[in-house]
Formats: sequence, structure tokens, C-alpha cells
Amino acid sequence: MISWIAPLQPLLLGLVLLWSARLKLLSPHAAAAAGRSALARLVGEGRALPAYRLVGGVEAALGLVLLAPPAVPAEALASAALSLGFAGYLAYARLAAPDSSCGCLSATRTPVRWRSFARTGGLLAASLLALPASASWFDVLRTRPLPAVALLLAEVAVLVALSPELDRHWLDPLRQLKVRLTRPLPAGGFEVPLDSTVEQLHRSPVWRETAALLTSDLREHWDDDEWRILIFTARHAGQEASAVYAVPRQRYQPAAVRVVLVDEPTGRVLLSLQSPPDAPEPDWVRASPATAAAY
Repeated sequence: MISWIAPLQPLLLGLVLLWSARLKLLSPHAAAAAGRSALARLVGEGRALPAYRLVGGVEAALGLVLLAPPAVPAEALASAALSLGFAGYLAYARLAAPDSSCGCLSATRTPVRWRSFARTGGLLAASLLALPASASWFDVLRTRPLPAVALLLAEVAVLVALSPELDRHWLDPLRQLKVRLTRPLPAGGFEVPLDSTVEQLHRSPVWRETAALLTSDLREHWDDDEWRILIFTARHAGQEASAVYAVPRQRYQPAAVRVVLVDEPTGRVLLSLQSPPDAPEPDWVRASPATAAAY
């Protein structure tokens, strides 16, 4: 059985490495992802992006080599060594910079937790499993298409489940579907814990766009009908401002979160990121900029 499983592992590893390299080499958010990662602490903020690009170049080169037939043990050994290097980096990040982002498969801010270590362990296991490969993955797909595709899909599903960066593509929609089907909120509503609101904020698109601008923890908050308003201190274009987020209070809809950055002394709005047009606006967004600044 190992005779046809082993050749499939270079295909899996190559695709994962190319996906990871895409973020580091081609994404417009690469600079922000590098700055939020532990590389900023490891090599310094000024060298974080070049180091991030270098890692992406190594991933891309090895990914292409793994995809190109024939399979040779040296490729699997190189992949195993890279996986061990990732594990060491994750350990450093967890100990030296626990609030840093992984920066592995997505620009989404995702602190290093057990799932990141488990995913790296899975890639290491796939690398070791590829060592005895002699045939090409293309030949296996041609001769055993159904079991080969089933195995690859199962392995990809495990890696996706172990990747918190990808939760918004599958886990968040499942949670929203569960809420719509079970309707856990009573008709009269209830007081939603602040931690739940903050968690929804952290899963929103506007948080991914603006989290790097924040310079403080949550300063204050209040409820405005169906919205909860959260205030942080931020810095935008070298200027200190207040980041005013509006988060749905009694529904889970991260895409509806919105934010304005307000210059407190003048009441001028420095930045505004809007939610989809069909979401009702909270009162403070409909107010003038001066009113928004006064909160």
C-alpha cells in the first residue's frame, strides 16, 4: 500500500509550499504579515520583510522541485528539514513573541497555537512518508485515480482543519449556518458577553485591515441598539487617532463590522471602512464626523 501512497506526498507538499509562498512573494499584505510575525523580533523590523520573502522563495523553489517528477529521497529530506525549521520557528514565536502572528498560509492575524504545531507535524509526517517514493504522483493518479484523489482530499481536509488562518473560509460559515438553524437567541435577547463581541471583531475583514494600526487594548465600549461600539487608540499616517468599531451585538456577522478612525481634537475622520450596503448603520455612523468624535 505504501507503494502508491508515498508518491502522492510530494504532490501534497508541493501544493502546500506553493500556497504558502504565494502569500510571502505575491500578496499585497506581505509587509503587514511579516511585521506581525515573530520575524520582526527574530531579525529586526527592518529585515522582517526581506526574511519573509526569502522564506517564500525557498518554499516556492522546493514546492516546484517536489511537483516535478521523478520523486527522489533528497526532495523528501529537504521538505522534512524545512518542516523541522518551521517547528523551531513556531516554538520561538510561542516563547519569545506569544502575541505575534504565524504568517504561514494567510495574512490573517493568527497567533501561534497547538493547531500550527500539529499542522507542521503533519507536513513532517508527509515528508517522511514520501522518502520511499519511486514512482511519480502522476502515474499513481493515472493508475489509481479514485483512491489517490480520496487520500489527497482527506489529507488536505486535515491540513485545512489544522490551519486557523483558513477558518473564515469554512468554520465561520458553518458557525453562521448553525446559528441560523438553531436560533439560540431568545426572542427578548440577552446580554452578550464582551469577550464574544471582541472575538467577532477579531474575525472581521475590517479588523484584518486595521489591527496593525492599533496601539492600545480596548479603551471603552457601549451598546447602541443592535450594535456594540468598541474604542481603541490607533496611529494612522503618523497621527494618533481613535479607532471606533461597530460590531453586531446579537447576531454573528463579522462582515458587517465597520470602523472609523477619528482625530479627537478636530473630529476629522481619517479612515472609514464600511460594511456591506444592506447592513443597517448604527446611529453614530449616520451622525456627523464631529458627533462621531465626541462619542
